Amino acid sequence: MEGEIVNKVANSALKTFDLEELYTPGDRVVLDIKDQLYQGLVLREKEFRDFIKSHDWSAYKGKHVSIQCSADAIVPTWAYMLLSSALQPFVTTVIFGSSEQLETTLFTKKLDTVDWSAYKDAKVVIKGCSKVEVPVAVYVEATNRLRGQASSIMFGEPCSTVPIFKKGRS
Repeated sequence: MEGEIVNKVANSALKTFDLEELYTPGDRVVLDIKDQLYQGLVLREKEFRDFIKSHDWSAYKGKHVSIQCSADAIVPTWAYMLLSSALQPFVTTVIFGSSEQLETTLFTKKLDTVDWSAYKDAKVVIKGCSKVEVPVAVYVEATNRLRGQASSIMFGEPCSTVPIFKKGRS
């Protein structure tokens, strides 16, 4: 039929890898201990342990938490370990780092569950547009994992892609 519109993208052999589908739902919280520092500079063990004992950790129930100190102070490693231990019975996830590092950790856990063999010798488009913020580190990790399987990797949308990788002929 003359003038028929054909959707070449839908009929192509491209496989779309959509990182948005790997988003972990749930509330995210950054727990910054800067307010626990004496004069904004020093962490005092006794006061910090008192904070750990008296704080209502149940307020973090079911949340994804990143712990950090945004002040320019030396915080001993054990302080973060105490926080993690106090949070663990309540939270879904706890990490040391920024909110972006928390997102990266959550996405990486989901990447660990992907059956990468499903992309063996496939032409893959890693979808670029998303309703959720996907850290650049996650795009890099997805590329690393796909590179060993896919015949080619592109970035963007199936109708407009940027070539990333193409397997050479053997």
